[in-house]
Amino acid sequence: MSVGETPKTRTAPADRGRMDKRRAIVEAALRVFARVGYSQASLDLIATEAGVAKPTIYNHLGSKENLFRHVMTETAARSNAKTLEVLDSFPTDPGGLRPGLEDVAHKLVDCYCDEQSESVRRLLYAEALRFPDLFDEVRASGPNQFTDALAGRLARLANAGHLRIEDPERAANQFIALVYEELPGLSALGTRPLDPEQVRRIVTAGVDTFLRAFAAPDRTAEGSGTGPAVSG
Repeated sequence: MSVGETPKTRTAPADRGRMDKRRAIVEAALRVFARVGYSQASLDLIATEAGVAKPTIYNHLGSKENLFRHVMTETAARSNAKTLEVLDSFPTDPGGLRPGLEDVAHKLVDCYCDEQSESVRRLLYAEALRFPDLFDEVRASGPNQFTDALAGRLARLANAGHLRIEDPERAANQFIALVYEELPGLSALGTRPLDPEQVRRIVTAGVDTFLRAFAAPDRTAEGSGTGPAVSG
């Protein structure tokens, strides 16, 4: 072991402990903010929820406003990382298009209806007037990234002739709306459980509508191939 490696090895457990404590504070703060709102939340409440001393919160994350901002952006980024994994199973061939899109839609709904994601979404809208810049920042670190990634996958399908799409970003937003937009109302913004069968019907209907709008014509019926379906 070299001299330069020794300090790093000695401090690694302490660094992990510090990160674990920071994570505990963030998760406890999200629960408190979601339960009582930003105005009624206090660092004393959050410290009790996290099982730490109040000065520990100041040492890690500073004021209540700074903590709130960090909680919102970090939780959104973590949720977004999980959501992006949904696209690992995105369909690439016409034969698996419908079942593949339904699989992606169900996984997307599961991510969006996750307890932490719902809490961030409720807080984001509740505090948009107080923190308008945070609204944009959270959107940029979460939903907007997923929409861009989904648009890229749809564009590939269109360029392969499997879909007919002029604006992949708009099509991505429409796909998300078709399979998810009804659910916040049905769940009262995540405060009531959803009926799995109802979710299944919504997802199936959403994918059906999406394919009716964007599926490429049957090449066999046309008797000829089509060129790229995405226009610049």
